[in-house]
Amino acid sequence: MTDSHRIAAADALQRAEKLCLKKGAKLTDLRRRALTALAVAGRPVKAYDLLPALGDETSPAKPATAYRALEFLEQLGLVHKVAGINAFVLCAHGGGSHVTCLYVCEDCGSAEERVEHAQPGADAPSGFEVERSVVEHYGRCAACAA
Repeated sequence: MTDSHRIAAADALQRAEKLCLKKGAKLTDLRRRALTALAVAGRPVKAYDLLPALGDETSPAKPATAYRALEFLEQLGLVHKVAGINAFVLCAHGGGSHVTCLYVCEDCGSAEERVEHAQPGADAPSGFEVERSVVEHYGRCAACAA
């Protein structure tokens, strides 16, 4: 693990702990390990690829375990689901209400997050309450396009 991955993981865990405390949610050891694995990866990760980080030698993690942990983290806004590739990526902003645009490179698999400055749900039908929004764009990152 590089220093930048260590810092990203520590920052993600600190934000998660504060958010869970604020919302009265519990950040279990399993959820911590899932969040750390996403931070260390630094790119979208499929739930099945998280299984080694969530289990141990005597008790391997089951796919449902990974999905439950990721669903919890997604509901808190700590991770985003990249629906087009069925993977998850750490939220760069660590929770809160914002419209996220993900730019996913189809060559190297990296994903970069940008926040739209529009108010979430500004164009929603009357009475509709937006909980989260994610827009995905697919193409090539600058490194792969070069």
